Amino acid sequence: MNLFERYLTVWVAASIIVGIALGEMFPAVFQALGNFTAYEINLPVTILIWLMIVPMLMKVDFGALHEVGREWRGISVTLGVNWLIKPFTMAALGWLFIGFLFRPLLPEAEIESYIAGLILLGAAPCTAMVFVWSHLTKGDANFTLTQVALNDTIMIVAFAPIVALLLGISAITIPWETLTISVVAFIVIPVIIGQMIRGSLMKQGPARFDAFDAKVKPVSMLALLATLVLLFAFQGQQILAQPMIIALLAVPIILQTYFIAALAYLANKVLGVEHKIAAPSAMIGASNFFELAVATAIGLFGFSSGAALATVVGVLVEVPVMLSLVAIANRSRHWFPNPQHSNVTES
Repeated sequence: MNLFERYLTVWVAASIIVGIALGEMFPAVFQALGNFTAYEINLPVTILIWLMIVPMLMKVDFGALHEVGREWRGISVTLGVNWLIKPFTMAALGWLFIGFLFRPLLPEAEIESYIAGLILLGAAPCTAMVFVWSHLTKGDANFTLTQVALNDTIMIVAFAPIVALLLGISAITIPWETLTISVVAFIVIPVIIGQMIRGSLMKQGPARFDAFDAKVKPVSMLALLATLVLLFAFQGQQILAQPMIIALLAVPIILQTYFIAALAYLANKVLGVEHKIAAPSAMIGASNFFELAVATAIGLFGFSSGAALATVVGVLVEVPVMLSLVAIANRSRHWFPNPQHSNVTES
């Protein structure tokens, strides 16, 4: 890793502090930016996510996607952990910590709402940010795109029933517009842009592609930091006003993230999967599709509800926690077979 990536955690911490400070100093400005949404999807954040993931999606070679079928073990682990384990362990941790251990420290009227927000997070595996985590662990770009596409397909039919089961709601209203637009915004459009750039550059030769890739690589990381500044500026006043509640809600989310990542990572190791597959397989389950979770919480329980706050806490803790998992994955690369081949596919 270069110097910037090596100290990315430091820049992330600085971005969080800057974001909270700016949100406190200029609340009207960031409230206006926070309200600049379409179907509960923030448009400035969407643009920054494009800047993050388009350079990574340039690496996807559709001509090699048929080879991903050979990685059925990694895909099976991803799907099994995401849909058979993750929603239910998140519900269990929510009931244990929020419904029991932390109950005396939280407002009684919001307990069930907090748990509902945690369940919504657990039932929505990551869509966009997983490309960042895969990139930072030198994961296989084709595999990452394939597993994200499979998760999105399953999410369309499984999200509502799982949430309804765990929340005990017989007729849950899912913001289908948000789900559909999110898939288009965070997968379809960036893939098209990335492939257009890739096609144009590859016509000029692999050397031209590699040179351009090196130039745009810092853009992804800067966009990540700018996203953090915005997210924490949006929620800065809430963080300062309710630090204890946010800290308590963060506990089950953090435990869930490490547990799911460890489970998927170790399962891939037992199955003899290469690191470039195991790392993104673990990352997609550990992180969350927070746009869908936040939108659903607002639609079901209201903007100022405990459920909405719990989903926002998921947004706040995700990047620092996922960066720690990236560091763990990179340092444990030698645990896996064929480490010499654990580079991102670029051709």
